[in-house]
Amino acid sequence: MLKQAFQSVKRAVTTSANAAKEKVDCVVIGAGVVGIAIARELALKGREVLVLDSAPTFGTGTSSRNSEVIHAGIYYPQNSLKAMFCVRGRKLLYKYCSEHEVPHKQIGKLIVATGPLEIPKLNKLLKCGTQNGVDGLRMLEGFEAMKMEPELQCVKALLSPASGIVDSHSLMLSLVGEAENRRTTFSYNTTVIGGHHQGNCMHLYVSESKNVGNWNGQSSLQSELILIPRFVVNSAGLSALALAKRFVGLKSSVIPPAYYARGCYFTLANTKVIPFKHLIYPIPEDGGLGVHVTLDLDGQVKFGPDVEWINGIDDIWSFMNKYSFFSPLILFSVIYDLLHGLYSRFDYSVNVNRAERFYPEIRKYYPKLSDGALEPGYAGIRPKLSGPGQPPVDFVIQGEESHGVPGLVNLFGIESPGLTSSIAIAEYIAARFLR
Repeated sequence: MLKQAFQSVKRAVTTSANAAKEKVDCVVIGAGVVGIAIARELALKGREVLVLDSAPTFGTGTSSRNSEVIHAGIYYPQNSLKAMFCVRGRKLLYKYCSEHEVPHKQIGKLIVATGPLEIPKLNKLLKCGTQNGVDGLRMLEGFEAMKMEPELQCVKALLSPASGIVDSHSLMLSLVGEAENRRTTFSYNTTVIGGHHQGNCMHLYVSESKNVGNWNGQSSLQSELILIPRFVVNSAGLSALALAKRFVGLKSSVIPPAYYARGCYFTLANTKVIPFKHLIYPIPEDGGLGVHVTLDLDGQVKFGPDVEWINGIDDIWSFMNKYSFFSPLILFSVIYDLLHGLYSRFDYSVNVNRAERFYPEIRKYYPKLSDGALEPGYAGIRPKLSGPGQPPVDFVIQGEESHGVPGLVNLFGIESPGLTSSIAIAEYIAARFLR
């Protein structure tokens, strides 16, 4: 009975023998800022590109739920992908925004130590940023920083003049336009439900997102189309790891574990005078860069994100193996629920009560923050490859040499500084993997 239930569910999410097959040149899965930048770069190389995204438009996930900061490259270990892509990506991003009139501003950042015990950590950041090639970094005494920012309280600060802010939506819109002008097609509401490796090509199972969402759990959920690309990039962000697990022929040993850190933002309410001119960052915390001050291009002041470790939903096949002791009926019901919510499984609401955790953190460097000044803003999810208490993990970009599947590139754990790094990541993928 249990085996029959497994087979029933497996048939429900595999491809139909009657599905149309179509050969294409390049497919990018995921229309976040990194996926869009990759599509544009491939198109600039003369390739014909198809971008697939399960959402109704581009950039609905992590790309539109972040601080919109252009990072300098201070925090990341020397020679890591994060360090190299951030430093290179920052330069490319400023150049792109200037040439394409994308709203942005190089306002600089102060990373602050609010007590003597934090000063050694600030010195480490200065050393790390300098090793990474970040220009203009300068250590300030507390009085120097507070002269620059009268509302600030700190004992020392690291000044990063290269840091800035960008209108992420305008950036993505510009990249999409450039890509479309060079034979790139964007197909929204289109879900890649799986795939397999055959010969020297990936075969991608594609379905309309509404059919995935409306699946009743009884009839077969079959792909409506099988795409056979010469080159495919899995840039699905929060779903990239789960999708890779549904690529038959890709060894599970090359797919790292997934962790998710939720972060909320609060805005400063009823502000006639903006308290800061620079980005203000505390010393980094476990899983993030601390509750910092971000300014947007409209002058709104945002605080966040915090770090709340949350559980993602296991990929269906690992779930089946993990919980196979359940009765077939219960197991099938649970799997149906997982599939039904596969692409909307994260909660992006902001609980107003969470502000109580923000006030003491912010007042460490902004003591004049008044009670009731914070209003709920928005939330985002970081696609992480390390969990609570674990050391940070670098970006993972896998080509054939890593997983043995020709023409497939997987992008895992593209969290911060993914926005800053996007054009550099695209440049790297085209140069290294495109044949």
